[in-house]
Amino acid sequence: MENSKKIVVKFGGSSLADHERLLRAVVAVVKEAKKGTKIAVVVSAMGKTTDVLMTTAKNTSNGRLEKKDLDDILSMGERTSIRLFSAALRSNGAESCYFDPIDQNWPLITDDSFQNANPMIAECQKNIRECILPIVEKGVIPVVAGFIGKTRDGKITTLGRGGSDTTAFILAEALNADQIILVTDADGIMSGDPKIIANPQRLSEINVNTLVGLADSGAKFIHSKALKYKPKNINVKVINHAHGDLSKEGTIITGALAAELDAEIADPSPVAEITVIGDGLAANPKIIQEMVEKTKQHSQLLGMSMNSNSIILYVSQEKNLEPLVNDIHKITSDNKETIAMAVKKDLVFIKTSGVGLEETHGIIGKVSEDLRHNGINISGILTITSSILLFVDWNEKEKALKLIKNSLKTR
Repeated sequence: MENSKKIVVKFGGSSLADHERLLRAVVAVVKEAKKGTKIAVVVSAMGKTTDVLMTTAKNTSNGRLEKKDLDDILSMGERTSIRLFSAALRSNGAESCYFDPIDQNWPLITDDSFQNANPMIAECQKNIRECILPIVEKGVIPVVAGFIGKTRDGKITTLGRGGSDTTAFILAEALNADQIILVTDADGIMSGDPKIIANPQRLSEINVNTLVGLADSGAKFIHSKALKYKPKNINVKVINHAHGDLSKEGTIITGALAAELDAEIADPSPVAEITVIGDGLAANPKIIQEMVEKTKQHSQLLGMSMNSNSIILYVSQEKNLEPLVNDIHKITSDNKETIAMAVKKDLVFIKTSGVGLEETHGIIGKVSEDLRHNGINISGILTITSSILLFVDWNEKEKALKLIKNSLKTR
């Protein structure tokens, strides 16, 4: 029975850093193709080629290089890789062709935001189905330049951070692939950055909504801009190039992100804010642990913030709060590091999330200002990479939610 599996494989720059790694990558693709798997390949520039091109271009232009010219120069890394990779595939017994942005049938069309271009998704998918899908179905292996695109009037663009992953995700969606494989210099998504942590563990699986909290954090995970293009129903496997085998285990990334910034009421019940102030509270973590454990016994902990002298717990009012408040007060009375507590009830928990939130400059200020102008006070605000958590008066919940949604649309 013929193998009907279809995959998109992306090789990062570290996987192609020298001729030995490039050959290992080629052999891995040929080995998989011999099983009957239909494959499309996306390649990055070899090693540090893009960094070298960037540095050279900037240092020789006296700071006067236009972004569109820089994109044209930076594209040369990937455009060299596709030629090398495709030729090597043919030399090792596979049928292959490459796709270069100067070709008429180049599929990835973008806007003209040079250095950080945005793909025109519908147009890209149509082009991929027309130009690349028939080739893949015939068993020919197309090699596509990652990270780069082309405007409708033919100017070369680059997609910004995580651009090759973006290319692979868009390609896989249009080809209706069974899996996307990202070949990197790590064993998968790790529990910590191997450059910082002594013995990080490989995660066998992670949801993309969890992963986006790590993206752009300094560790070499997948950039959040790329993650928003991950297809909902196609899993991504991250493996190490050292294996030289596309069937090896790695980390499976599941799910999909909300494509647009949005806000929602995150808890159907009113929320209470319990504040404990003290002196040197952070120096005694047992107190904090005890408070958290008591909260979990009596209610649901929705959020928490602290500094060296105080802690704020945001808890659901779904159940009677009196036992929890009394327990927290007892902890406060029993410890020298805690002085007093206060409780504010009847707040609403509004969560703002979506891809690109961390790249949307001034969004917290915009939301805060719009609420202030309309007489709504923010009792609490917590932020992480991919979301903003706000607590405002329960009686203002519909008005606040509408204002926040409008703030996100008019950013």
